[in-house]
Amino acid sequence: MSQTSLPQRMARNVPTELLRSFVAIVEAGSMAQATETIFLTQSALSLQMKRLEDVLQQKLFRRDGRKLVLTPAGEELVAYARQLLALNDRIMHKLGHVAEPEPITIGMVQDFADTILPDVLARFRLEHPRCRLTVRVGGSTELLEMFDRSRLDIVLCLGQHGDRPNSSWRIVGQDRMVWIGDPGVLDQSEIPLVLLEPPCRFREAALRTLAKARRDYRIVLETPHLPAMRAGVRSGLGASCRTRRFATSEGLSILPMGILPEVPEIETILVQRNGLSEAAQDLAELLTEATADQ
Repeated sequence: MSQTSLPQRMARNVPTELLRSFVAIVEAGSMAQATETIFLTQSALSLQMKRLEDVLQQKLFRRDGRKLVLTPAGEELVAYARQLLALNDRIMHKLGHVAEPEPITIGMVQDFADTILPDVLARFRLEHPRCRLTVRVGGSTELLEMFDRSRLDIVLCLGQHGDRPNSSWRIVGQDRMVWIGDPGVLDQSEIPLVLLEPPCRFREAALRTLAKARRDYRIVLETPHLPAMRAGVRSGLGASCRTRRFATSEGLSILPMGILPEVPEIETILVQRNGLSEAAQDLAELLTEATADQ
């Protein structure tokens, strides 16, 4: 019998739906959090992981207290799984039946929603007319918490170097915090302030710099909503602290430097999930380019 006529061992396939669930669990940090992104119950996910371990004949997770931790085999599988899923998605995108794409979920602070977002959306629509977007506008802390819970694919927010850098975190721009408001507020012995409720980086910067300079102040308006804060500043009620970009886009007066203590620079941060679709990666690059142009 020739070598070529010997019976060949039948190849086995790894189901992509199991790999997709596996990657979702790894990125979310737990099965409970992964249920929010792939819409399966925790028990269904557990069964899928048992099946994947049976297919591979390897343990992929181990328990460390109440946490799931990857085994060495699980660590090795993550990279392969992402490559295979990316190739699968590319095949389906290029050759498969055209279906409604999954929505890309993005979050950004109001500073960018009011300035760069319209142009970015117009450019994105030309390249990906069938893509559906979900946009969430909020504070940086809120958006990053949603990202950590796998509720957002891309976040464009504000921060400072060393906040919590990781592989998904990029500094894509820089802006200066400025004092905004009616110059008449500077004549008062106590600086009246219009601030967002905590947590808010601008609030922290304003209070910290005034305290360090030993300038007296009083909070005359406090709100969780940026439009209300903007109205308080525009009405002349008090001063606030925001980015130069925000002040310019809103037509708000920037108070002269040197009268109030200088507030720090702030960095534009782009955070994106690993394994994004080609369209989502294009959107992330458009956001990066737009912030660099400001």
